[in-house]
Amino acid sequence: MTSAPFDLSGRVALVTGGGRGIGAAIVTRFAEAGATVVIANRTRDVAAELVRQLEACNLRVHDVPFDGLDRAGLHALVGQAASRHGRLDIVVHNAGGCLWSSLEELDEEKLDATLALLAQAAIPHMRANRFGRILVTSWVSARVAMGGGTHYSAAKAGVNAFIRGAAFEHARDGITVNGVEAGFIAKPGRGTLSTPENMARIGRFIPVGSMGEADDIAYAMVYLASEHAKYVTGQTTLIDGGSTLPETGFAVEQQWGIE
Repeated sequence: MTSAPFDLSGRVALVTGGGRGIGAAIVTRFAEAGATVVIANRTRDVAAELVRQLEACNLRVHDVPFDGLDRAGLHALVGQAASRHGRLDIVVHNAGGCLWSSLEELDEEKLDATLALLAQAAIPHMRANRFGRILVTSWVSARVAMGGGTHYSAAKAGVNAFIRGAAFEHARDGITVNGVEAGFIAKPGRGTLSTPENMARIGRFIPVGSMGEADDIAYAMVYLASEHAKYVTGQTTLIDGGSTLPETGFAVEQQWGIE
């Protein structure tokens, strides 16, 4: 009998971008499921505060610097986590952000490289244990168009292709590679999309009637990190409240009589 529906006891997880929002929710739910969690966050005081909160609940977490996005820095980050705990089972690539801009600014390239290099550094540790979970936070823009986000959509579509390719390459190593495509996730107190007014406005056009919460993504990640998901690889799970189901916002208005 496990201590949680999806037990991660004995597993070591590294979560990038783990200080706030979705990342913090993933860290928290992994730790509650029994994992030892290493938080890599570029704003270290934010990560340190999360560590203090979770340690007060007797959960196993600690933070490490996350400054270098080059190959040496990322391999050092993974090596530090693995050497401290004697293993590395789970890597969650959650670092990034939604950077709306014109097509002329393609500043997601570095973050895509981060994903590939994190996986490259982690795979030898996972292969040695015949167990590995490489997980990625993606977004619905990989499959739908949004004004001002052409480069971001291209980057996320590339991330999804990376997931499929890496999953195929390492399926016989006991390593699965999966992602979660998030829809509109509320971040109360952070960003213009998460003001009460905008959350209500956006929620009108989502079939379930509201924006999602960080935990909606985190719980899916816990499942994908667990033994229960051993037969799932190369997939991206869409968690969007049904926002990609209707053809247009007009279809939502027509269905529920929204004015």
